[in-house]
Amino acid sequence: MTELSPQQLTIAESLKSLGLTKYEALVYIALLRVTGATATEIHEISGVPRASVYPVLDRLLQKNLVAVSHTTPKRFTSIPPDEGIDSLLKTVESDARQAKKILNKMYRERSSPDRGNQELIWSIYGDENIRARLMDMISAAEESVKIIFFHGFLKKDITDALQELSRNVRVEVITGQWEGRIPEGMQVHLKKDPGGHEKIIPGSFAGGVFLVDEKKSMVLMGSNDEGFTSLYSESIGFIRFFTLYWNFFSEWARAEAQ
Repeated sequence: MTELSPQQLTIAESLKSLGLTKYEALVYIALLRVTGATATEIHEISGVPRASVYPVLDRLLQKNLVAVSHTTPKRFTSIPPDEGIDSLLKTVESDARQAKKILNKMYRERSSPDRGNQELIWSIYGDENIRARLMDMISAAEESVKIIFFHGFLKKDITDALQELSRNVRVEVITGQWEGRIPEGMQVHLKKDPGGHEKIIPGSFAGGVFLVDEKKSMVLMGSNDEGFTSLYSESIGFIRFFTLYWNFFSEWARAEAQ
């Protein structure tokens, strides 16, 4: 039996992350080192037990990593890595997409254990993490999105998502500034800050409230210098409080526009 080098053993571990078993990885690597081999020869150069070689070869044939001759005895050869690894990657990506779809469905339909009167509120830190959760909230909206926001943060990725969403979902925004044309189908109320407000709140400061379907809520605050922090919850009390907050600002903005 030919000993595998440390590098080959490392590669075998990497192949396991692409869905191969240890024996499948060892047989594939062994076949890359020769132009063709019988099952007995594969056992000798791979170190895989003789009884396991044929079952492993069958699985590698199904995964399009091995080809077999029609001679007697049969001889096996490896598919070139460019083709073989690409085939494995496509399978992994397909499986991942399917798993993501199923897991997202489970997540959307999840139920909460009975916790009595306890209501969960989650803290989220960092600009990228907050934006990712906002994009998830927006993309999952089915009925309405209500936003109050001042001093930035409504960047193009979020406004683009809102514009796309507004074709089927009611989108209302109260903000101190909106860049570009207001998309058709969206209601945007521009509410200017009181005079002299900039002396109290630095220009880099931002804060806002996001309500989705009256089921999810996020409130955030922060600055470009110190970063952003948000609170996210699906609890009835949290949503009710910030819905009242939204209603107050909404009436104020409409009254000012008249």
